[in-house]
Formats: sequence, C-alpha cells, structure tokens
Amino acid sequence: MNESDYKSIGDVAKILNLFNEKTGKLNTHTIRFWEKEFKHIKPKVLAGKRRYYDKKSIEFLKELKFLLKEKGFTIKGVKKYLNNKNSLLLDETSNNSINTRNKNIKDKLKKISKLIKNIKSIK
Repeated sequence: MNESDYKSIGDVAKILNLFNEKTGKLNTHTIRFWEKEFKHIKPKVLAGKRRYYDKKSIEFLKELKFLLKEKGFTIKGVKKYLNNKNSLLLDETSNNSINTRNKNIKDKLKKISKLIKNIKSIK
C-alpha cells in the first residue's frame, strides 16, 4: 500500500469539509454511516480498525456528499439515482457493442455477397 494513494478517514472528512458546525470537530461518523449504506465505499481497514480510502472511494464520497447535501437527495434517492446511472452506462455499453457487432456482420455479409457475385460471373 502506497501511503500517497490512500487517505485516512480524518483526511477524507477534511477533504469533504465534514465539520460539526457547533463544535468544529470532524464528522467522521458520517463517512462510516455512508459506508454501511453504499457498497461502493470500500476502505482498507488496517490494524486498529483504521480506515484508509483510495482515490476512487474519495471521488465517490464527493459525489455522494454533493447529491445529499447540495442537491437534497435522500439516501434512498441517491441509491435509485446510482442504480439508474449504472444501468444507463450498461445500456450504452451494450448498445455500442451491438452496433459494433452489427457493423462487423454487415461487412462480412458484403464480402460474402461479392464473393458470390464473383463466383457467378466465372460460371
């Protein structure tokens, strides 16, 4: 594990600006709660149960905070949004692969058609 690739839960709370307005202390418990709610967040848990987050998890947490705090989504709403977002990405992927397959099939059919025409012209 390269230290520069991972941040502690306190560092992530600072990055996300998760402070208790009254006490000024970091709200690391918010991140722990989000971990339980969203399977996308997978910190490395080392000795002493210290959590370390990679860049991917931090980016997800930034998006999550934006949706919850800025956009006013509920936890349930964010889950629906993420499911739809992922299914749209899957749809795009499958449509692209279908289009690519169709193009390949069309190209092959054109080649076969040309070969048949050439064979007929020889007779």
